[in-house]
Amino acid sequence: MARPSDPNLLVGAEHFSDAGVYRLADNLAVVQTLDFFAPVVDDPYVFGQIAAANALSDVYAVGGTPRTALNIVGFPYDELEMEVLEAILDGGSERIEAAGAVIVGGHSVRDKEVKYGLSVTGVVDPRNMLSNTAARPGDVLLLTKALGTGLIIAANLAERCPADVLEKACASMVRLNRLASEAAVAVGAKAATDVTGFGLAGHLYELAVASGVTVELELHRLPLLPGAAALATVENFTGALGTNREHVSASMQFIDGAEESPLLTFLFDPQTSGGLLIALPAESADELQGRCREGDGELATVIGSVTTRGEAHLVIRP
Repeated sequence: MARPSDPNLLVGAEHFSDAGVYRLADNLAVVQTLDFFAPVVDDPYVFGQIAAANALSDVYAVGGTPRTALNIVGFPYDELEMEVLEAILDGGSERIEAAGAVIVGGHSVRDKEVKYGLSVTGVVDPRNMLSNTAARPGDVLLLTKALGTGLIIAANLAERCPADVLEKACASMVRLNRLASEAAVAVGAKAATDVTGFGLAGHLYELAVASGVTVELELHRLPLLPGAAALATVENFTGALGTNREHVSASMQFIDGAEESPLLTFLFDPQTSGGLLIALPAESADELQGRCREGDGELATVIGSVTTRGEAHLVIRP
């Protein structure tokens, strides 16, 4: 897409941006995003919660505050009971309310497959905005949710996932990135993105390209959802996992045999409603972690660092 010439468009479709940001005044900009997908779990209410949390995440990734949301619905009215749709919408509404926002309407179409998501509008002060273009050499990288939702969802669809593993994954996907976003802004961070369908490696790559840096990742530091490691087997690999790997493979450099690590799968596993990936000066990392712990015990795990642009965008260490 060609970049519009409007100088008030602070963030558009370039640089793999999480949400669009349009300046209304020096201290106020509107944030817009949308996201929807087919069910990832059987429980319609939980699916609604996950889809809403996922859509809200793009606003949080730029340091914004959600204000309003519009439902987006595809539903096979002649095949499923309307109570299913009601439960989905109730789940989405619960998460929107938890974010302090309000649903103002939406649109539905008849579809052969259930689809649900939201268009979310938020606000942000441009002077404190987070961006995937602002990572700088010397920053450390922190991830605020554990990895493995793609593998767990795939295993569950094939009836290979233990119930307790799915339950913990759902709890993670339902959790808003609100606290992590507010903490990042409070400690003066400038760079962030959220981790979703392109997997951790894909979003690290986007951050590195947009910021003109190289990122170095330590695999042993990656936080994993309980039970996810046991499900990291080929029968639970999705097509997206493979395409995610293909997308970034030419931009990766492996150090000390990292390419043989079983943890490598979690770099490419597509995430649903994943955490924030935050780059900030090392001296601010402890404060960010402390704010997350004091809030609701949320993770903020140091997984790597940012260096001056080298031959590869991503350097992977064991």
